[in-house]
Amino acid sequence: MERAKEKLTFVLPLTLAIILILLYLNFRSFSEVAIIVVTLPMAMIGGLWLMYLEGFNFSVAVGVGFIALAGVAVEIGVIMLVYLNQALTDLKEKATERAEQISDADYQDALLHGAGLRVRPVMMTVATIIIGLLPILYGTGTGSEVMSRIAAPMVGGMTSAVLLTLIVLPAIYSIVKKREINFFNQELSKS
Repeated sequence: MERAKEKLTFVLPLTLAIILILLYLNFRSFSEVAIIVVTLPMAMIGGLWLMYLEGFNFSVAVGVGFIALAGVAVEIGVIMLVYLNQALTDLKEKATERAEQISDADYQDALLHGAGLRVRPVMMTVATIIIGLLPILYGTGTGSEVMSRIAAPMVGGMTSAVLLTLIVLPAIYSIVKKREINFFNQELSKS
């Protein structure tokens, strides 16, 4: 147990570092990486609550479950950011073609449209993970003690990841990218 905990103290930060590097290589933007990193703890909250409700202590198996949860939560967040970025790019292109500034209403509509396109895929992903892991979480038999501790962070975390992905992430994105829209409007008015 002590050796496994020592390895986890090395593996968890290494995993997060790899996730950060991959996010930066994908987006090439520190602000977008920061959006996902800042919202990632919210995905973990559901896992912590389910562990508390189930009476599980932190163990190697739970650590593995949290590593898997972080990967899936980041994946869902990346998909949401890609669609939000696409909606913002389309809005900028239309504004440039019309030579009109982007209004706050147009900005919010574009973000709602981008986020709305991801509701069904996010819900399907989360539902599939939860439904697939529930038998593992509440199963009995050989190895069920370890497997339930791996599944608990994933099941609980996926429930909070829905809120993260569909509500919190677009709201934070809207706040962060507002400065970019203001800069775009200023540049458009100069030309």
